[in-house]
Amino acid sequence: MTTPSHPATELPETASHEAVAIDIGGTKTRGVLLRNGLIAGDLTVGSANVQNVSVDAAQQAFAELFAGLAPTAVARVVVGAGGVDTEQDKHALASLIQPHVPGAHITVVHDSALLLAAAGATAGVAVIAGTGTAAWGRDTSGRESRFGGWGYLLGDEGSGYWLSREAVRHSLRRFNSGLEADALALALCESAGAPDVAGLIAAFHHPDKGRRYWAERSRVVVDAARGGNEGAKDILRRAADELTTLALGVLDNLGIEGPVVLGGGLGQHVPEISVPFREGLAARGHHDVRVLDQEPVFGAVALLTAG
Repeated sequence: MTTPSHPATELPETASHEAVAIDIGGTKTRGVLLRNGLIAGDLTVGSANVQNVSVDAAQQAFAELFAGLAPTAVARVVVGAGGVDTEQDKHALASLIQPHVPGAHITVVHDSALLLAAAGATAGVAVIAGTGTAAWGRDTSGRESRFGGWGYLLGDEGSGYWLSREAVRHSLRRFNSGLEADALALALCESAGAPDVAGLIAAFHHPDKGRRYWAERSRVVVDAARGGNEGAKDILRRAADELTTLALGVLDNLGIEGPVVLGGGLGQHVPEISVPFREGLAARGHHDVRVLDQEPVFGAVALLTAG
């Protein structure tokens, strides 16, 4: 699936060779081709994050991406992805990309690093709230710190998956207490194809309904909160608290005031999360909090053009 092309953007002379910027999310992969100092291609395909899809599916996504972008002589690639926690992780991801860009220099960074770059900051804290969650930061000396990003089995509090899991737990607690299904529970049952609240147990553990499936159900929680459901509102408030805790962990570790950049699908598009997130940080004296106003892939573009 192709996204509308970003307006042509003048880049420094150092970008005269072809280069590719890639952002790999939990549900999609977006690539931007730079050619002759301009953005020449912009394409979105399925996720190539091997935490969420098989290696074969990731290879297929990369094949589709590079076939669509049709580069001819790529010199550099910058790619951001979740789950690249070690040099081995970075090498494994680069090895999936290298066949499509023989001879290119490939730089792999954690996807949270793209947020800071996309916001035009060289130091500060980036917080991702999407399919998963993580916070990463850098101070002016280059020292780095990270909180979260452990994956859905160990953490990812405040993520899309976490929202849906908490909504299922909320529904089951009410069921166990003999209470009628509320609007959130009924909406979840309909979305997940469960016959009733008790059926959510089997639906949640169904082998064909994994992390991505339940992360996508997070929109049910957001819609229920906007419809006035108190349980859903509470889940969103707790998500904001979890994200605030991640940000504060990095801020405290680095001893910096900010800026803090919030990104990801939930962070950028759900004010019921971003507003209390801002308020929570302000209460701790951190007032430079920004919600990312462009897609993270343009953070990879910024890293490319920075040299």
